[in-house]
Amino acid sequence: MSLLTVLRSGRDAVDHIARHSPARLALLVFAAIVAVITALLSLPLAAAAGERAPFVDALFTAVSAVCVTGLTTVSTAAYWSTFGQVVLLVGIQIGGFGVMTLASILGLAVSRRIGLTQRMLTASETKTTRLGEVGSLVRAVVVASVVVEAVLALVLVPRFLTLGQGLGEAAWNGVFMALSIFNNAGFVILDDGLAPFVGDWWMGLPIIIGTAIGAVGFPVILEVARRSRVPRRWSLHTKLTLVTYGALAAGATVAIGLFEWTNPETLGGRPFDEKVLNALVSGVNSRSSGLSLIDVGAMRESSWFLQDALMFVGGGSASTAGGIKVTTFAVLLLAIVAEARGDRDVEAFGRRIGSSTVRLAVSVAFLGATMVGTATLLLLTVTEFSLDVVIFEVISAFATVGLSTGITPDLPDSGKYVLAALMFAGRTGTITLAAALALRERRRVIRMPNERPIIG
Repeated sequence: MSLLTVLRSGRDAVDHIARHSPARLALLVFAAIVAVITALLSLPLAAAAGERAPFVDALFTAVSAVCVTGLTTVSTAAYWSTFGQVVLLVGIQIGGFGVMTLASILGLAVSRRIGLTQRMLTASETKTTRLGEVGSLVRAVVVASVVVEAVLALVLVPRFLTLGQGLGEAAWNGVFMALSIFNNAGFVILDDGLAPFVGDWWMGLPIIIGTAIGAVGFPVILEVARRSRVPRRWSLHTKLTLVTYGALAAGATVAIGLFEWTNPETLGGRPFDEKVLNALVSGVNSRSSGLSLIDVGAMRESSWFLQDALMFVGGGSASTAGGIKVTTFAVLLLAIVAEARGDRDVEAFGRRIGSSTVRLAVSVAFLGATMVGTATLLLLTVTEFSLDVVIFEVISAFATVGLSTGITPDLPDSGKYVLAALMFAGRTGTITLAAALALRERRRVIRMPNERPIIG
């Protein structure tokens, strides 16, 4: 059998999977990228000490990078060499684009058009239902990513120069932090982390703005850019995303600011403007980015609990954020309100939300909660840590946030594998994971008689 025949067979197999189960192919490609990044991080060249990294640490870091999470078992700045950090940056960028979106970008560059198979793959990754929109969405991904990351880098590089860093070091740190911020990755390669910038608006504002832009989702970015002058014509998805994200960010800012205002280990004793800055950062970082200027492990348990809820909700669909997504949360709230009022339909902004969408929202939330609950039980079994820190770490992994109370490096290997699997599942999406693992779809012609059981 010739090589050309093998390649054609492989292409046909990929096309078949793409047409019949694009979600399953998305999982396979994501897993392949994680495997490549793991292999590269396992090279002695990737470690600063010049020794091969343990497999569990290489795998965990690779998953965290590709899934744009930011949880780490080793210090990103001290453990990995420049080569290793470049590999991480590549993994972060691929994870931010989305593997399926990246495949369409490459196809567009080569053939100047996007084929049907690639459109189906990208539609699966970006949650685009109309295949004709995929080309525009891919271009929006590229333009938004490059423009925002470039602007963030241009803002951050001068800040690092003022700290006495050379041009090369400042440029590298600025570019790495720009990509980490916009992709909500949470990785930091600065020797002292972000602690020295606790009162630095020059660092804090880019984190706030860049995180929010990356977390609302590319479909929202595309529509806002196209119809910035006519907000009333925005789709229901865009309106729900912006309103819900904004409301949760504002509420989190106020609540965490109040909880930590007098905490001597975080905000207590700091000037008013520094308290405001860190409250604003906390309002967005617990949704997706995981970049914090203060020590999360020193926060009060009330702040942890609130951040648990915020991380679980996450950011916008088809964004660099994880969680069950703000639109899922909004639909669930609207369904509850409709039921409480006795309304037959779930409505928002003059539009009716179908029952299939409500069922999908319930499924996503339930599957997410099941994953979090299962992982929490497993970690409680293999470690001696208390429930509050374990569930915080678990939700942070599932929602690909990256905030940590500091227990991840101390987990046994079995615990690290649990969090790695949870990060992968969180990034690929609960519904995508379920669809990829399903053996078949059921299409019922005959429907059973309707009957309503007693609820509550």
